[in-house]
Amino acid sequence: MTSCLIVIPARLKATRLPDKPLADIGGEPMIVHVWRRAVEADCGPVVVATDAERVHDAVRAAGGDAVMTRPDHVSGSDRVFEAVLRRDPAAKLETIVNLQGDLPTLDPSLVRACLHAWNEGGADIGTIAAEIVRDEERTDPNVVKMIGSPLQTGSVLRALYFTRATAPYGDGPLYHHIGIYAYSRHALERFVSLPPSPLERRERLEQLRALEAGMLIHVGLVDTVPLGVDTPPDLERARELLRSRR
Repeated sequence: MTSCLIVIPARLKATRLPDKPLADIGGEPMIVHVWRRAVEADCGPVVVATDAERVHDAVRAAGGDAVMTRPDHVSGSDRVFEAVLRRDPAAKLETIVNLQGDLPTLDPSLVRACLHAWNEGGADIGTIAAEIVRDEERTDPNVVKMIGSPLQTGSVLRALYFTRATAPYGDGPLYHHIGIYAYSRHALERFVSLPPSPLERRERLEQLRALEAGMLIHVGLVDTVPLGVDTPPDLERARELLRSRR
């Protein structure tokens, strides 16, 4: 595998769950759990990129690596790129993984699946998705659907669109997009240099900026969706899941 850096962007200013990265799960902050899952993926060094000293210090206290970034970044991708510039000023790294900081129950194999999708066929960006099996998710605007066309491998799709609507129309599977991304340093640099696109603003989905700019996104199909922690009930569910694994 090419040299890879996993970056976990984390900020404290979440509206639905304040101080989310520091939420206690089994005696440790959530961001530490995510950092551990990323390390377990065994794909390369892991760094948490944050604008909060408390998050930085929590990760360092657990034995992890963290870097302070500017507080005014508009997106997690911008924060990731600043961390890459700080950690790799000589531009030696070939691959960057952007891993959300609110996935404490993440199966580490999903990081590897994301990298596999990126490596398949020369994509600019790799990501992952799982088939939707719960009926309520089909119409939930908080569940982002991926519309794609199969590559020859079958387990990887070329992304055509991402939407909060129920799509595509008709019989057949719907896919739940999972927001983990892999890209080359060049692709990440190009992406963060682009202005927000019309469809990105409309759907509130950053990955549409890449598609509108003609960037190629490949999507690996996986069989599990990690729990994203956005609300107090999500946090309680994460606590239950991790408690059951002990």
